[in-house]
Order: sequence, then C-alpha cells, then structure tokens
Amino acid sequence: MTFVKICGINSVAAAEAAVAAGADAVGFVFAGSPREVTPERARELAAVVPSTVKRVAVLRHPPRALWERVLDVFAPDWLQTDASDLADIDLPPSCAALPVYRDGRAPKAPPARMLFEGAKSGSGRTADWDEARALAARCELILAGGLDAANVADAIRTVRPWGVDVSSGVERRRGEKDPQKIREFIARVRAFDDGARGRAGEENA
Repeated sequence: MTFVKICGINSVAAAEAAVAAGADAVGFVFAGSPREVTPERARELAAVVPSTVKRVAVLRHPPRALWERVLDVFAPDWLQTDASDLADIDLPPSCAALPVYRDGRAPKAPPARMLFEGAKSGSGRTADWDEARALAARCELILAGGLDAANVADAIRTVRPWGVDVSSGVERRRGEKDPQKIREFIARVRAFDDGARGRAGEENA
C-alpha cells in the first residue's frame, strides 16, 4: 500500500476528511505559508487524529526557538524539514526525522526514508520524476510536489515511491483544503494500489 500524507492541515474539517479517507499521515506547517499554524493550533487540530495516523511537523530552516516550541507543544511523530537543517535540531526518541531533498540536490547516499519535491515547497510545481525514480529504488521515498487526483496514479506508476504527499493539489483555493478533493486523491491512490495487486496476482497465478 502506498503511504499517503495530506499536508498543510489547518482546519478540523480537513483533518477529519484526511483521517476518514484513510490518510497515513497529516502534516502541519510551521513556516511562512497560507497554511501556517501555531503549535497550539496544531495540537488542537491533531486531537481528531488517531494514534495510527502520523502527525508531521513541517518546517523549513526553523530557528531554534521555533523547533523547540513545536516539539514541546505539538509533540509530533515526525519532523519534516530540509536535510541541512536536521544537524542542528535535537529530536527526542519519540520523533523521527523526515529529511527533505529537492530537484537537483539528491544525496549520493540517500537516507532510509526521505521526502523529495521541487525547488519550492507548496508551489504546486511537479518534482523531477526521473530523479525521484532513481532515488526511490534505493530508499523509502515520499514523492511531493504538484500532485493531485489527476496525476497521482501516473506519478506512482513512473516513480514507484514508498509514499506520496499532497497539499495544494487538494485545495479549493490557496491555503484552504477541500474535503472532497482529499477523498478523491486518496481514492485514486488506493485504486492504483488495488490494480497493482491484481496485476501481480495474475502474473503469479
């Protein structure tokens, strides 16, 4: 099953829609963005998220005071930020790192798990799928950048990622999630997964 992360959650309706549709993770943004929330607000929204769904803190080049507050107040399961930031962040054992790499900056030795996207987060621009595919063969790669219900099946077919991440692709307007688009996105991913299992079963019959 493809891991699905719905990012940029900033309302109860979006959080509930993601959980009900079967998301594996929800992301809360603590960086300059129309989706930005405070650690206190993220904690409130996460109250509707069961423990089976990963709660991800999404940052980018955070100052120490911010990441300390996020960890203390929100207490995420994962902390997502550019790989270069992580050397300066002290994560507790309860929080795993999700390093972000971008187009043209792929690591020669990828970590066990990483997120790969385009040059600018939240821009809606598609990442380099060829570069992503090469990385996905060597680690658990979560593909982000420009995904939506219309292209996510092609993205999975091309890149073969461990997971996919969507934010602007499930919004009715910038910064405002559309519950129906969240449901449709996850349904498309699961339909692809079901089809892939069916094809594998036929090949092994």
